[in-house]
Amino acid sequence: MTYQTEPFVVNIGPQHPSTHGVFRMCFTLDGEVIQEVEPVFGYLHRGIEKLAEGLTYTQNIVLTDRLDYLASMANNQAYVMAVEKLAGIEVPEKAEYIRVIMAELMRIASHLMAVGFLLNDMGAFMTPLLYMFREREKILDLFEMVCGQRLTYNYMRIGGLSQDLPEEFIPALQKLIDSLPGFIDEYDQLLAINEILLARTKNIGILTREAAISNSVAGPVLRASGVKWDIRKADPYSVYDRFDFDVPVGSVGDIYDRYRVRIAEMRQSVRIVRQAIKQLPAEGEIQTRVPMNLRPENGDAYGHIEGPKGELGFYLVSDNSNKPYRLHVRAPSFINLTVLRDLLIGVKIADAMVIFGSIDICMGEVDR
Repeated sequence: MTYQTEPFVVNIGPQHPSTHGVFRMCFTLDGEVIQEVEPVFGYLHRGIEKLAEGLTYTQNIVLTDRLDYLASMANNQAYVMAVEKLAGIEVPEKAEYIRVIMAELMRIASHLMAVGFLLNDMGAFMTPLLYMFREREKILDLFEMVCGQRLTYNYMRIGGLSQDLPEEFIPALQKLIDSLPGFIDEYDQLLAINEILLARTKNIGILTREAAISNSVAGPVLRASGVKWDIRKADPYSVYDRFDFDVPVGSVGDIYDRYRVRIAEMRQSVRIVRQAIKQLPAEGEIQTRVPMNLRPENGDAYGHIEGPKGELGFYLVSDNSNKPYRLHVRAPSFINLTVLRDLLIGVKIADAMVIFGSIDICMGEVDR
């Protein structure tokens, strides 16, 4: 017997916990199969780009913390680099090394949450996520040690950093870095060959290499599709050209590859931090003298980094005042969401939230 069904519409979000904030997806379903998807943005819009036009270049650092609030150090770094490029400011070598250490610790912390929440979305309620929180808390302890904050740091400054590392920081960092590989191995043993994880991730949500490139996707989502592109290698900034590290890539571009790339990237971040500790100058300034009322000459500049979620860039236009005439954020969460519709059409609703979770977004930088 053949049953005739009519498509029906289901809303998920903006209050649903699996939409990672306040994102809404409007599904048109035929039974359990998705026929159409309408992503709905804007529920968290705070107008950060417009607010930036009314604050000085230094005051805007606090706004960047509130974009991807799970990777605030990376936001700080990309913004101050754009201002430094705009104003022609050199950064002391010691400050560059500390920036790299902070950025790589932030990458590990962000990937821990990406993997933990992905597994939570998959139905592994809390256990893996709490494992990930365990190591993230240790990283946040280090951030608290240097700047007093655990979420929005406001640590980096135009021309350097707000303050030097305390004496107890490097021993505590060394202890963490020595232990992290063992914990990452523990995640692998728990998850990599778990039959439920394999069933829910293998050959599901495949993003082809061509589709990833044509949609300007970046970060782990791009590299999982087999594209070996990392700004730390392709357009080296800070002191990244002094470190030896690999760029992990996937081969299929499915959910499993996106998960595996993030696990592999945490291992590479540990490698970078180890090298940065050894090369960190014992003495030296951590801040270039910058005018309190910085007024860059007329012009524009674009500063970008390899953030935890992909290419994070800030485009600035100066009119020779102490405030940016225009600030625009190239937010990886927003750009990476452009492939969502193509990934979801034709799949079952049960797989939709896992595919969505594998992109790893933060709504703070989507609705900016």
